Amino acid sequence: MTDVRSDAPGKTALPKRFYKQVDVLEDAGLFFVTLDSRKVRTPARAELAFASRRLAEAVAEEWRAQKEVIDPRTMPLTRIANVALDGVARERDAVVAEIVKYASSDLVCYRADTPDRLVARQREHWDPVLAFARDELRARFILAEGVMFVDQPAETLEAVRHAVPREDDFVLAALSTITTLTGSALLALGVLRGWHTAEQAWAAANVDDGWNAELWGHDAEAAARQEARRVEMDAAARMLALSALRD
Repeated sequence: MTDVRSDAPGKTALPKRFYKQVDVLEDAGLFFVTLDSRKVRTPARAELAFASRRLAEAVAEEWRAQKEVIDPRTMPLTRIANVALDGVARERDAVVAEIVKYASSDLVCYRADTPDRLVARQREHWDPVLAFARDELRARFILAEGVMFVDQPAETLEAVRHAVPREDDFVLAALSTITTLTGSALLALGVLRGWHTAEQAWAAANVDDGWNAELWGHDAEAAARQEARRVEMDAAARMLALSALRD
Protein backbone atom coordinates (compact mmCIF):
# COMPACT_ATOMS: atom_id res chain seq x y z
CA MET A 1 0.00 0.00 0.00
CA THR A 2 1.47 3.33 -1.01
CA ASP A 3 2.22 5.85 1.74
CA VAL A 4 1.11 9.44 1.34
CA ARG A 5 3.53 12.37 1.20
CA SER A 6 2.59 15.23 3.54
CA ASP A 7 3.76 18.12 1.35
CA ALA A 8 2.82 19.21 -2.13
CA PRO A 9 5.58 19.92 -4.69
CA GLY A 10 7.15 23.37 -4.59
CA LYS A 11 5.71 25.60 -7.29
CA THR A 12 3.63 23.11 -9.23
CA ALA A 13 -0.15 23.19 -9.28
CA LEU A 14 -1.73 22.14 -6.01
CA PRO A 15 -2.71 18.46 -5.99
CA LYS A 16 -6.36 17.52 -5.77
CA ARG A 17 -7.64 16.06 -2.56
CA PHE A 18 -7.51 12.31 -3.20
CA TYR A 19 -8.69 10.92 0.14
CA LYS A 20 -12.03 10.67 1.88
CA GLN A 21 -11.27 9.76 5.47
CA VAL A 22 -8.71 11.24 7.90
CA ASP A 23 -8.04 9.40 11.15
CA VAL A 24 -5.54 9.16 13.97
CA LEU A 25 -4.19 5.67 14.53
CA GLU A 26 -2.58 4.63 17.81
CA ASP A 27 0.22 2.14 17.50
CA ALA A 28 2.93 1.22 20.02
CA GLY A 29 2.31 4.33 22.09
CA LEU A 30 2.47 6.73 19.13
CA PHE A 31 -0.28 8.44 17.15
CA PHE A 32 -0.21 8.42 13.35
CA VAL A 33 -2.22 10.56 10.92
CA THR A 34 -3.81 8.37 8.25
CA LEU A 35 -5.60 9.11 5.00
CA ASP A 36 -7.96 6.32 4.00
CA SER A 37 -6.05 4.08 6.43
CA ARG A 38 -2.65 4.95 4.89
CA LYS A 39 -0.07 6.60 7.12
CA VAL A 40 1.01 10.08 6.07
CA ARG A 41 4.75 10.47 5.47
CA THR A 42 6.97 13.52 5.43
CA PRO A 43 8.86 14.61 2.29
CA ALA A 44 11.85 12.58 3.54
CA ARG A 45 9.59 9.54 3.97
CA ALA A 46 9.39 9.53 7.77
CA GLU A 47 6.06 8.48 9.23
CA LEU A 48 4.12 11.42 10.65
CA ALA A 49 3.96 10.13 14.23
CA PHE A 50 3.37 11.97 17.49
CA ALA A 51 3.65 11.18 21.19
CA SER A 52 0.67 13.48 21.86
CA ARG A 53 -2.78 12.43 20.65
CA ARG A 54 -3.96 16.03 20.79
CA LEU A 55 -1.16 17.17 18.50
CA ALA A 56 -1.88 14.33 16.09
CA GLU A 57 -5.56 15.26 16.08
CA ALA A 58 -4.72 18.91 15.38
CA VAL A 59 -2.57 17.91 12.40
CA ALA A 60 -5.28 15.54 11.21
CA GLU A 61 -7.77 18.40 11.33
CA GLU A 62 -5.62 20.36 8.88
CA TRP A 63 -5.92 17.45 6.44
CA ARG A 64 -9.68 17.24 7.01
CA ALA A 65 -10.01 20.96 6.28
CA GLN A 66 -8.60 20.61 2.76
CA LYS A 67 -11.32 20.84 0.13
CA GLU A 68 -10.80 20.33 -3.60
CA VAL A 69 -7.01 20.72 -3.41
CA ILE A 70 -4.29 20.27 -0.78
CA ASP A 71 -2.74 23.63 0.06
CA PRO A 72 0.31 23.44 2.37
CA ARG A 73 -0.06 27.15 3.12
CA THR A 74 -3.16 26.30 5.15
CA MET A 75 -1.39 23.50 7.04
CA PRO A 76 1.17 25.21 9.32
CA LEU A 77 1.21 22.47 11.95
CA THR A 78 1.91 19.86 9.28
CA ARG A 79 4.74 21.97 7.88
CA ILE A 80 6.39 22.40 11.28
CA ALA A 81 5.96 18.68 11.97
CA ASN A 82 7.74 17.92 8.69
CA VAL A 83 10.60 20.18 9.74
CA ALA A 84 10.76 18.45 13.12
CA LEU A 85 11.01 14.96 11.65
CA ASP A 86 13.05 15.63 8.52
CA GLY A 87 15.38 18.34 9.82
CA VAL A 88 15.46 18.89 13.56
CA ALA A 89 15.60 15.20 14.47
CA ARG A 90 18.80 14.87 12.44
CA GLU A 91 20.43 18.15 13.48
CA ARG A 92 19.43 18.82 17.09
CA ASP A 93 22.79 20.31 18.10
CA ALA A 94 22.79 22.65 15.10
CA VAL A 95 19.24 23.82 15.86
CA VAL A 96 20.11 24.50 19.49
CA ALA A 97 23.23 26.38 18.39
CA GLU A 98 21.17 28.54 16.03
CA ILE A 99 18.74 29.47 18.81
CA VAL A 100 21.66 30.41 21.07
CA LYS A 101 23.10 32.46 18.19
CA TYR A 102 19.87 34.48 18.09
CA ALA A 103 20.24 35.06 21.83
CA SER A 104 23.71 36.49 21.24
CA SER A 105 22.10 39.36 19.30
CA ASP A 106 18.58 39.15 20.70
CA LEU A 107 16.03 41.65 19.46
CA VAL A 108 15.13 42.86 22.95
CA CYS A 109 18.72 43.94 23.68
CA TYR A 110 18.98 46.52 20.90
CA ARG A 111 17.30 49.76 21.86
CA ALA A 112 16.54 53.05 20.19
CA ASP A 113 17.85 56.23 21.82
CA THR A 114 15.16 58.43 20.24
CA PRO A 115 12.32 59.32 19.96
CA ASP A 116 11.19 59.10 23.56
CA ARG A 117 7.87 57.39 22.74
CA LEU A 118 9.61 54.56 20.89
CA VAL A 119 12.15 54.22 23.71
CA ALA A 120 9.27 53.95 26.19
CA ARG A 121 7.42 51.43 24.03
CA GLN A 122 10.49 49.22 23.76
CA ARG A 123 10.97 49.35 27.51
CA GLU A 124 7.34 48.47 28.11
CA HIS A 125 7.49 45.35 25.92
CA TRP A 126 11.12 44.29 26.27
CA ASP A 127 12.19 45.01 29.84
CA PRO A 128 9.85 42.32 31.24
CA VAL A 129 11.42 39.80 28.83
CA LEU A 130 14.87 40.60 30.20
CA ALA A 131 13.47 40.25 33.72
CA PHE A 132 12.20 36.79 32.76
CA ALA A 133 15.66 35.89 31.43
CA ARG A 134 17.31 37.13 34.60
CA ASP A 135 14.92 35.55 37.11
CA GLU A 136 13.97 32.28 35.40
CA LEU A 137 16.90 31.51 33.12
CA ARG A 138 19.60 33.08 35.28
CA ALA A 139 20.78 34.93 32.19
CA ARG A 140 21.79 38.59 32.39
CA PHE A 141 21.95 40.44 29.07
CA ILE A 142 23.83 43.59 28.10
CA LEU A 143 21.84 46.26 26.27
CA ALA A 144 23.02 48.32 23.33
CA GLU A 145 21.71 51.38 21.52
CA GLY A 146 21.24 51.29 17.77
CA VAL A 147 22.69 48.50 15.67
CA MET A 148 26.19 48.33 17.16
CA PHE A 149 26.82 44.70 18.13
CA VAL A 150 27.51 43.94 21.77
CA ASP A 151 29.02 40.68 23.01
CA GLN A 152 26.92 38.85 25.58
CA PRO A 153 28.68 37.12 28.46
CA ALA A 154 29.56 33.48 27.88
CA GLU A 155 27.66 32.45 31.01
CA THR A 156 24.55 34.22 29.70
CA LEU A 157 24.60 32.28 26.45
CA GLU A 158 25.32 29.06 28.33
CA ALA A 159 22.24 29.68 30.47
CA VAL A 160 20.17 30.04 27.30
CA ARG A 161 21.68 26.88 25.86
CA HIS A 162 20.77 25.03 29.04
CA ALA A 163 17.16 26.30 28.80
CA VAL A 164 16.61 25.00 25.27
CA PRO A 165 14.96 21.54 25.40
CA ARG A 166 16.38 18.76 23.20
CA GLU A 167 14.18 15.82 24.13
CA ASP A 168 11.18 16.51 21.87
CA ASP A 169 11.81 17.30 18.20
CA PHE A 170 8.40 18.94 17.81
CA VAL A 171 9.05 21.26 20.74
CA LEU A 172 12.49 22.13 19.41
CA ALA A 173 11.13 22.77 15.90
CA ALA A 174 8.38 25.00 17.27
CA LEU A 175 10.84 26.88 19.48
CA SER A 176 13.15 27.41 16.52
CA THR A 177 10.24 28.66 14.42
CA ILE A 178 9.22 31.25 17.01
CA THR A 179 12.83 32.35 17.48
CA THR A 180 13.26 32.92 13.75
CA LEU A 181 9.93 34.71 13.33
CA THR A 182 10.49 37.07 16.26
CA GLY A 183 14.26 37.48 16.07
CA SER A 184 14.39 36.62 19.76
CA ALA A 185 15.32 33.43 21.56
CA LEU A 186 14.06 35.01 24.78
CA LEU A 187 10.59 35.65 23.40
CA ALA A 188 10.47 32.04 22.19
CA LEU A 189 11.60 30.63 25.54
CA GLY A 190 9.05 32.83 27.27
CA VAL A 191 6.26 31.28 25.20
CA LEU A 192 7.63 27.80 25.88
CA ARG A 193 7.63 28.37 29.63
CA GLY A 194 4.27 30.13 29.71
CA TRP A 195 5.80 33.35 30.94
CA HIS A 196 3.99 35.27 28.23
CA THR A 197 1.47 34.35 25.55
CA ALA A 198 2.18 34.04 21.84
CA GLU A 199 0.13 37.20 21.32
CA GLN A 200 2.27 39.11 23.81
CA ALA A 201 5.46 37.77 22.23
CA TRP A 202 4.25 38.79 18.78
CA ALA A 203 3.43 42.30 20.00
CA ALA A 204 6.90 42.59 21.53
CA ALA A 205 8.57 41.33 18.36
CA ASN A 206 6.79 43.93 16.26
CA VAL A 207 7.30 47.06 18.33
CA ASP A 208 9.61 48.63 15.76
CA ASP A 209 7.49 47.60 12.76
CA GLY A 210 4.39 48.96 14.44
CA TRP A 211 6.15 52.23 15.11
CA ASN A 212 7.26 52.56 11.50
CA ALA A 213 3.76 51.77 10.27
CA GLU A 214 2.35 54.52 12.46
CA LEU A 215 4.86 56.98 11.00
CA TRP A 216 4.74 56.01 7.33
CA GLY A 217 1.49 54.16 6.93
CA HIS A 218 0.65 50.51 6.32
CA ASP A 219 1.75 48.65 3.22
CA ALA A 220 -0.71 46.02 1.98
CA GLU A 221 1.93 43.56 0.78
CA ALA A 222 3.94 43.90 3.96
CA ALA A 223 0.78 43.40 5.99
CA ALA A 224 0.00 40.21 4.08
CA ARG A 225 3.50 38.88 4.74
CA GLN A 226 3.15 39.72 8.41
CA GLU A 227 -0.18 37.93 8.58
CA ALA A 228 1.37 34.79 7.08
CA ARG A 229 4.16 34.97 9.64
CA ARG A 230 1.62 35.42 12.42
CA VAL A 231 -0.20 32.26 11.31
CA GLU A 232 3.12 30.39 11.51
CA MET A 233 3.81 31.88 14.92
CA ASP A 234 0.43 30.83 16.29
CA ALA A 235 0.89 27.32 14.90
CA ALA A 236 4.31 26.99 16.54
CA ALA A 237 2.91 28.18 19.88
CA ARG A 238 0.05 25.71 19.53
CA MET A 239 2.52 22.92 18.84
CA LEU A 240 4.39 23.79 22.02
CA ALA A 241 1.17 23.60 24.01
CA LEU A 242 -0.08 20.39 22.42
CA SER A 243 3.30 18.68 22.69
CA ALA A 244 3.15 19.15 26.43
CA LEU A 245 -0.13 17.19 26.59
CA ARG A 246 0.19 13.44 26.77
CA ASP A 247 -2.61 10.87 26.76
